[in-house]
Amino acid sequence: MIGSEGEQLGVMTPDEAMSRAEEEGLDLVEVASGSRPPVCRIMDYGRYKYEQKKKSSKSRGHAATLKEVKMRPRTDDHDLDFKLKNIRRFLLDGDKVKVTVMYRGREIVHRELGRAQLNRVIERLGSLATVENPPRMEGRFLSMILVPNRDAVAELRRQENTEAKAQAAEEAS
Repeated sequence: MIGSEGEQLGVMTPDEAMSRAEEEGLDLVEVASGSRPPVCRIMDYGRYKYEQKKKSSKSRGHAATLKEVKMRPRTDDHDLDFKLKNIRRFLLDGDKVKVTVMYRGREIVHRELGRAQLNRVIERLGSLATVENPPRMEGRFLSMILVPNRDAVAELRRQENTEAKAQAAEEAS
């Protein structure tokens, strides 16, 4: 028998152990059923289950999901900047991004415009993203998949933190 503070209480009957647990307002939990005699512990079982669940969810971290950003071959610079802002946000969150150029009608004849658009995206993102799947045609869609570059993301976060601290210090004075 193990007490609520982790101390050894010795061997006792199940009735004695149950009464001890009830006195403390806790649960009696069998820890090692295979041993002779079985080892039991006085603990708050609900709290124990909660902590176990919390530990397991922490270890998983952020699962990368696939976000998609669509554009056209003749998307204007301002609209492209807006879409790049969203792509940056997705990459900083640790998500993969599928960038798709949609062709309509006779635009499909000028595939080089879509490739140029995707090359501009890669160029403007710089070291923040790495191309996982290079641009390729799928029907009327030209798409590529970008993944975040962990080193560049960490460096950008460090810069943001130092800027935020400097701004907070400036506002405080």
